[in-house]
Amino acid sequence: MRHPIRLFCLVALPLLWSCAGEPDYDLVVRGGTIYDGSGQPGYVGDVAVRGDRIAYVGPRAPGNASREIDAGGRAVTPGFINMLSWSNESLLVDGRGQGELRQGVTLEVMGEGESMGPLTSAMKEDLIAQQGDLKYPVEWTTLGEYLELLEKKGVSLNVASHVGAATVRMNLLGSEDTDPTPAQLEAMRDIVRHAMEDGALGVGSSLIYAPGFFAETDELVALAETAGRCGGIYVTHMRSEGRRLLEAIDETIEIARRSGTPADIYHLKAAGRDNWPKLVEAIARIEAARNAGLRISAEMYAYPAASTGLDAAMPPWVQAGGNAAWFARLRDPATRKRVAAEMRARDAGWENVMQASGGPEQVLIVVLRNPALKPLIGRTLAEIAAARGVSAEDAAIDLVIEDESRVGAIYFMMSEDNVRRQIVLPYMTFGSDGTAVSAEGVFLKSNLHPRGYGNFARVFARYVRDEKLLTIEDAVRRMTAQAAAVLGLRDRGQLRTGYYADIVVLDPASIQDHATYAKPHQYATGVSHVIVNGIEALRDGEPTAARPGRVVRGRGWTGWDDGGCRSSPADWKWPLWGPPDWIGAVDAGNRALDTN
Repeated sequence: MRHPIRLFCLVALPLLWSCAGEPDYDLVVRGGTIYDGSGQPGYVGDVAVRGDRIAYVGPRAPGNASREIDAGGRAVTPGFINMLSWSNESLLVDGRGQGELRQGVTLEVMGEGESMGPLTSAMKEDLIAQQGDLKYPVEWTTLGEYLELLEKKGVSLNVASHVGAATVRMNLLGSEDTDPTPAQLEAMRDIVRHAMEDGALGVGSSLIYAPGFFAETDELVALAETAGRCGGIYVTHMRSEGRRLLEAIDETIEIARRSGTPADIYHLKAAGRDNWPKLVEAIARIEAARNAGLRISAEMYAYPAASTGLDAAMPPWVQAGGNAAWFARLRDPATRKRVAAEMRARDAGWENVMQASGGPEQVLIVVLRNPALKPLIGRTLAEIAAARGVSAEDAAIDLVIEDESRVGAIYFMMSEDNVRRQIVLPYMTFGSDGTAVSAEGVFLKSNLHPRGYGNFARVFARYVRDEKLLTIEDAVRRMTAQAAAVLGLRDRGQLRTGYYADIVVLDPASIQDHATYAKPHQYATGVSHVIVNGIEALRDGEPTAARPGRVVRGRGWTGWDDGGCRSSPADWKWPLWGPPDWIGAVDAGNRALDTN
């Protein structure tokens, strides 16, 4: 008879050897300096991943992994959250989103003013009619269906969206300059609620453009309140960023106060040289509201130039009824004359970004869809007007008519000193307000603002490393944990056990943006690895074949155990708002995150 202990060894040892052969983790990022998103100083350690979640963060991960990344001498951070993206169309065409991915972005948040759903039949037709270089079928109706389509097609980055207040308006009122009846307003609230339960993060307004311009404050309060009851926020491109900047700040604060919903100001700026001094008072009003207990935050891109269409240089009334009506009106000589006169007027009662930029010399044309007009890309509006022998106003009107589009342009109208003032604000986060594209193929047919290729890298290169306005740990905090907190996201934005494994490896000494206004299609460098939901989307600086991006949904999503809409925004526990100066201590921040 065999000895019992010897028999046990004969049976157990093969099992132990088998277990020893199984890796403890799928991936370990070893030996980098970890900046976990909390704002605390970095430390050398490991981040281990099992499946799509972080399994360990600390000095040395015990055990082994199927794959290891040597991050020695580099920084390891959570994936960056782009708080304002216009990648709605580009990701349908190319899911890699290389310009953003190569900077370490792992989440694109869309939905300023207009969103990709819900759509009526007429809105679908218009979306197809207005397509330029990027062509795609409109195979969805709701916002949730659009986001799920992106995930199904395959994207490298996670995607999320607010529901656009203008989109909600168009569902009921079209693009007309009209106020909703009480019944229509209630129907608009229902649309917001359904979108929130479908996964929207909040409701977003854009108030210098038609038809968003036509919305009164009461309408916006109603929509924001509905988003708040569903655990969402109100984000806004305010009614003015120039001559009426302070009044626009006041309106945003009023909407937050009356609705009880947090408000995030998109791309905070003081546009126009005459308005640059107003930024000090604008910040003072925001901070007074925060000190009074209102949940007001802001977002920015790190450039002194903006980018939008030539529609932002024309009166909103001429755009009422949609693009076809706009183009038709501009072809009418009497209407055209009136539009040109208002474009020249010092104050016609609407936001004229061409005036804010200082004139047509500061307006760079970057996006045209008519092949015959493509040679004009990269020229200023003043140069085009001179070549055609017409005024700048007439040149702008002609371009819109000939291109039958809003015509993309860059407007040089902000102060670099103000960019520096804003970038140090503790409640500031970052968004590109641009498009995730690749420097190849169809995307080369137009130019873009360089922010789509360089915004996040620029913060680290210029304002952390070169000018030392921010520490690296604070810059990481703004792009990750704080951004996630503003959006009310769970399980993202920090390197913490149990959180989704969105991880970036970058070299603080070499990270650099290269895109310029003249040559925007240039990738940033210095980010070596980007891991999205536990899978490498970028390896050794190049995109992999994986498309691990997922839909990230808000707190009103009915798929959550606690999803759906509540009776009051106060019923939700909002993470990381804390005291007005945000929360600096990691313990306090973690306790707040744990309330999710």
